[in-house]
Amino acid sequence: MKKNIPFLFCILFVFSLQMYAANPVLDFLNALDDAQLSKTQLQFDDVSRETWHYFPATMWPRTGIQLGELNAKQKELFHKMLQHHLSQSGYNKTMDIMSLEDVLADETGDTHMRDINKFHISVYGNPAQDAVWSWTFEGHHILLSFTSVDDKISFTPRFFGANPAIVQSGPRKGEHTLANEENLGLQLINSLSDKQKTKAIFNEQAPSDIITKNSVRVSADSPKGIPFPELDKSQQEALTKLIHEYISAVPDEIAKTRMEQLESEEMQNIHFAWAGATSLGKPHYYSIQGKTFLIEFDNSQNNANHIHSVWRDFDGDFGRDLIQEHYAHHHNN
Repeated sequence: MKKNIPFLFCILFVFSLQMYAANPVLDFLNALDDAQLSKTQLQFDDVSRETWHYFPATMWPRTGIQLGELNAKQKELFHKMLQHHLSQSGYNKTMDIMSLEDVLADETGDTHMRDINKFHISVYGNPAQDAVWSWTFEGHHILLSFTSVDDKISFTPRFFGANPAIVQSGPRKGEHTLANEENLGLQLINSLSDKQKTKAIFNEQAPSDIITKNSVRVSADSPKGIPFPELDKSQQEALTKLIHEYISAVPDEIAKTRMEQLESEEMQNIHFAWAGATSLGKPHYYSIQGKTFLIEFDNSQNNANHIHSVWRDFDGDFGRDLIQEHYAHHHNN
């Protein structure tokens, strides 16, 4: 057996190197030249890591490298990196949202403001050697934030928007981006009885945007709306399906684990709240709040054809809970 130990060690070492080499973020960074790398890779404590917005690039200056500064091979590696950190549906939504820049460019003629290449990639820290590091992909109507701590990953905050939500003309007429988030919410509110609606609907007018906007931190205030136990079985299933639509943007196994945690520990405390109209084409808003998270959806701008949606974790945004756990463990040791 002793003779096999060095051989076994070599196998494990090679296997770990293969896993290390397969890190798609490292593959992307290694493909950048020095000038690109200096733009892309920042210190983990850079203030921009938690400073974000869903405005177009011309309205909100961002750090990192723009997609338009990458060559074809680098873009390919970026997409592999993105696909690694999202489910297929999450990746498809991201691509659909980005492609709406082309629709807006055609509608407005403004190819400077409406440019699919003006999305930014930033990496914070050094994934080759740091236990704590992160990366973000940000631009008009997109914030994807991934924080890796001891190989655990935080996926929040996550913002998806769509303008136009439903394309009104041209070859893509009728396309409905973020349709499930919108339609499932409308189906749920319209399934409630009048008595249930008096609890669920907290305002006859929808707010003009998600209430938390681009806040760095979101706190667990007293939840609005109707609590999960006051819904009937079919309504509870509908709300669970709606929550899953948001969770399912991340890789399947991670989404499954988070959904199981919610169902076993949190569902009885979840509230569903609504504001505004209860039909498509008129301004409407909803929120879903649990002990650990908040979902917001708003479609009120541009004649109710402009969606903003977000998932926030009260303690876990930008990996805060994982980072705190990491440093508490290392401090105690």
